[in-house]
Amino acid sequence: MLAEYTRACLNLELSVRQLAQFEVLGDMLLDWNQRMNLTSITAPEDIVVKHFLDSLTLVKVVPQFDRLRLIDVGTGAGFPGLALAIAFPALNVTLLDSTAKKLRFIQSVGEELQLKNVRTIHVRAEDAGRDKSHRASYDIAVARAVARLPILMEYLLPLAKPEGQVIAMQGMTAYDDANSAAKAIDALGGELFTIEEVLLPTLDNPRYLIVIDKIKKTPRQYPRQPGTPTRDPIQ
Repeated sequence: MLAEYTRACLNLELSVRQLAQFEVLGDMLLDWNQRMNLTSITAPEDIVVKHFLDSLTLVKVVPQFDRLRLIDVGTGAGFPGLALAIAFPALNVTLLDSTAKKLRFIQSVGEELQLKNVRTIHVRAEDAGRDKSHRASYDIAVARAVARLPILMEYLLPLAKPEGQVIAMQGMTAYDDANSAAKAIDALGGELFTIEEVLLPTLDNPRYLIVIDKIKKTPRQYPRQPGTPTRDPIQ
């Protein structure tokens, strides 16, 4: 199923080994989900479409992934980062989350699938954005349904390199979200590039990729202290 979907929807060919890795990932997700709350999506076809295929839709806005550095902020059970790491072995993927048990799952998957291009960091996004080893270090900073867009921009834009990109994977309110985040995008050194509609099989509503170009350095005062972007978004 995944092979047909990626070929038809994304013009992406996965190898036999990659398809086997996705199968193991799905099995591990369901197994671990019995012991901790990783996902509410448990039907096998839904996992393929709503986790795997949805994650891989980034190919619609990223021409090539080889040797890029990508950070997945608030990765949760590892999406989109784990799916991208499987599909693009030359992509360097950092998966960030503030919940250690979710990162233990991701680490276990990485070991089982021998993913040499995956690393995890247990930290708040705001702290990572002020850390010299992460600030302005990534070609792509991505998040999937982590927070409202004005908040999310303060998590993501400090992590992206100048001339890098931020990608927010959003739902039906994408255009309204982009309008509400316009001030934050500008203040943090970004510029709206495009909003790409994504249609996935079996789903009635489209998904959207909001792509922000990083056109200048993020001012030093951002990101603010953990929790502040949520309490007081830039608006």
